[in-house]
Amino acid sequence: MPFSETLTKKLNAIVSKSETKRSALIPVLREIQNEYGYLSAQSMEEAATMLEISPSSVQNVATFYTMFFTEPAGKHIVWVCRTLSCALRGAEHVEHYMCDKLGIKTGETTPDGKITLMEAECLASCGTAPVMLVDNTLEENLTKARVDQVIQELRED
Repeated sequence: MPFSETLTKKLNAIVSKSETKRSALIPVLREIQNEYGYLSAQSMEEAATMLEISPSSVQNVATFYTMFFTEPAGKHIVWVCRTLSCALRGAEHVEHYMCDKLGIKTGETTPDGKITLMEAECLASCGTAPVMLVDNTLEENLTKARVDQVIQELRED
């Protein structure tokens, strides 16, 4: 199935602002993932055709970066920071608590398809550790109570 007219216009706008077609790859993949929730094999092939690069080049980028999903992900993506500052302030406990509350392991999606839990190398908020990124919102100074609140809000959405 080819990209919709609306998505094609967005992708063409990205390409037109890029120095080269190849340099538009990551922003193009982000836009495709925003549209579909993940990067299917077909969407990666279509991106390759649009950017005039090999499908394997697109797949290499899509599978290298953790921000891209090549399988369906949850409606909400939760990234728990696991770097030293967060680890020293209890990120491991936050992550285990979330796994228990959600009934999944890190890297998995809840059975209802609402939440995917991931680990992040660094979320650049060491002074407010432990932190997690929920979709595009940084949650800082995490406590069990705040984690419970976030999970409830995501489940209700």
